[in-house]
Amino acid sequence: MASCVAVIGKENSPLYIACITPEQELGFHYSLHTSLDFIEEKLSSTNKGNDHRDLYLGLLYSTEHQRIFGYVTNTKIKFVIIVNVDATNTNLRDNETRQMFRKLHVAYTNVMSNPFYTPSTRINSNKFAAVANSILAKQS
Repeated sequence: MASCVAVIGKENSPLYIACITPEQELGFHYSLHTSLDFIEEKLSSTNKGNDHRDLYLGLLYSTEHQRIFGYVTNTKIKFVIIVNVDATNTNLRDNETRQMFRKLHVAYTNVMSNPFYTPSTRINSNKFAAVANSILAKQS
């Protein structure tokens, strides 16, 4: 089900992108960049009077072929998961996507805890890649 997992930095630069099919990676990049507009829109509408916002943004937008979900940390790091829509997985539960984002957030926290990682650079961690691939493999 999950076709692409991405981590986007504070300055909207991609820190990590993993896709199931490399042939569709360019299309996923387009969807990821489009999702950034929706994330900024949701953040600006929730920040007007709320000091305590939910990290999980939910469904950002949907097309004929995919659904894009978002999650933003307190430090403005964005996680995006793209799910392909077909006849087999039309009913993806909200709890399932929240759980995928929690796993991704914990893995990202572990990367940030590494003293040899420079923040705002591409993530080249094997453990983080294993978590991202498990999200892709589990859902596919």
